Amino acid sequence: MKFILEKDTLIAGLQQVMNVVGTKLTMPILSNVLIEAIADRGQVTFSTTNLDMGMCCSVMAQVQQSGRITLPVKKLASIVKALPGKEVTCVLENDVLVRIESDGSRFKILGLAANDFPALPQLEIEQKIEVNQMRLARLLKSISYAQSRDENRFILNGIYFLVEDGHLNLVATDGRRLALTSSEIPGCDFQKSVIVPAKMVAELERTLGIGENARLFMTDRQIAFSIDVSSENNLSDSIYIVSKIVEGKYPNYKQVIPASSDYHVRLDREQLLSVVQRIALVADEKDYSVRLKFEDNLLEISARSVSYGEAREALPIAYDGKVVGIAFNPQFLIDPFKVLTNDEIFFEFKDEFSPGMIKTNDTFLCVVMPLRIN
Repeated sequence: MKFILEKDTLIAGLQQVMNVVGTKLTMPILSNVLIEAIADRGQVTFSTTNLDMGMCCSVMAQVQQSGRITLPVKKLASIVKALPGKEVTCVLENDVLVRIESDGSRFKILGLAANDFPALPQLEIEQKIEVNQMRLARLLKSISYAQSRDENRFILNGIYFLVEDGHLNLVATDGRRLALTSSEIPGCDFQKSVIVPAKMVAELERTLGIGENARLFMTDRQIAFSIDVSSENNLSDSIYIVSKIVEGKYPNYKQVIPASSDYHVRLDREQLLSVVQRIALVADEKDYSVRLKFEDNLLEISARSVSYGEAREALPIAYDGKVVGIAFNPQFLIDPFKVLTNDEIFFEFKDEFSPGMIKTNDTFLCVVMPLRIN
């Protein structure tokens, strides 16, 4: 194996796949990246896996001799970043030793045989969905904060993907809030649902947006994305990400959504975000809450704590109902306010003891459980 490529291109390829490598490794080779040089395609491919998730991407290179080897990906990335030249030459000297040269600097790195590297599953099945990358990225960002971080509730440690009635529905919940959104998928006539793990979601959010479209493949045990790469990137072809799904039955999220609301208020998202962030500064960990009090054309937001004191601020709004107050964990309001791009949002609730709903004019909805306050 021998290939020559730009240093920045090599760094881009390694950085794209190295996040997959975990810290709790069951086999030494899982800390390595599989490097495959393909002469007739003029490409070098990088693959990593932790057995639960895998990623593969390719870069253009001058491949003088095809070959395969695995090298420790994090150490390799550190070495490449430190190289002095703009061009890097990699030569496989024997089965496990690679020589790396750049502008007079030379390293010899020990690796492991490529034949021992676990193969990434290829989910090229007929039932697939094609979506715009930026659209999918916005959908994920609008709800991913609501995933549970509690490992004891593993079913909720990810995003629920539901394909039905020509729509892709995405749902996330941690038991105290629930966020959902959807997008129409023209020509999609099948039904399928999977729970995508949080680590896969994080990689998708990091990767999406480097090209126009992405294709989604789902089976009963795995999910895969083939993500197009635009010409201005250092990468070539598409990026392939595959992961095991979270096995189990996702809760019936539709039961959580209130059937009706007595109060409907139109609010300025950025203004409300700014006020809630300020008022929450006096809330302490023991009583981390803010109170929203709706009265005649006014919304008063307040918080108080034994440790820090109290704060309140009023906003003019269009509201002519009776005086009513409801309290929430401020972070559960801040999270959706920060990631949404809509200028206006709609806040709905039935009473001070019932869930509140944050809505937009499109398909976004966030249900937030209220807090009982003295």
